[in-house]
Amino acid sequence: MTSTMLAIGPRLAVALVVLTALAAAVATMGRLGHGRQIVVAAIRAALQLAAVSVAIVAIVGSLWATAGFVLLMCVVATVTAGRRISGGRGWWSALPIVAGSLPLVVALLLTGLLPLRGIAVIPVAGILIGGAMTATSLAGRRALDDLTGRRGEVEAALALGLLPRDAVLLVCRPAAGQALIPALDQTRTVGLVTLPGAFVGVLLGGADPLTAGVTQLFVLIGLLAVEAVAVVLTVELVAGGRLRRGDLAEGR
Repeated sequence: MTSTMLAIGPRLAVALVVLTALAAAVATMGRLGHGRQIVVAAIRAALQLAAVSVAIVAIVGSLWATAGFVLLMCVVATVTAGRRISGGRGWWSALPIVAGSLPLVVALLLTGLLPLRGIAVIPVAGILIGGAMTATSLAGRRALDDLTGRRGEVEAALALGLLPRDAVLLVCRPAAGQALIPALDQTRTVGLVTLPGAFVGVLLGGADPLTAGVTQLFVLIGLLAVEAVAVVLTVELVAGGRLRRGDLAEGR
């Protein structure tokens, strides 16, 4: 253990349990409706990170295993976004996630900016796929929420002669665009409010601050590009009726 790392031991385990319990208790008392989910998410994170920590050594040594792990990331991201958007019927969410993230990973490999090694590919792909997943989930949920709450406006636009796609986009596109706000705020305030994981990780790995800063800048701008693509495709899928909820399906 170094002085820059968390001290691993019983105290850390106790701290994790206390923080999980605190988060769940606050969510429950505040009637946010996610108390149990916080506990489940914390337990899942611990188990999944433990499993990945054991398997990562074998995975990064093989390009085929690395490709398989990246594919697994995409599948899990798709399932997660699909559940958030349409209760598990959103396999179309794979399109914005994959189209937003993997072309950038491939481009980085082809240009030589990203080494063709598992230890480099997996974390970069994970960051980009995770960003695409979050943007897809937020854009899909907000677009469908607006279509539910502003259904009359869609009908009015149709009555005025707009095509169904244009009427839906008129209502849901502004709301879906808000999915970019977290990435925008993180980029605007980096170094002033937050020091994101890539920056800290590169520093802890022994690199100089300039290299860490350039790495983090690339990650942030890459995420903006990935999430912008994911949001646009998600909105188009909603407008085309590919991503929808049961109540909206009946009314289309």
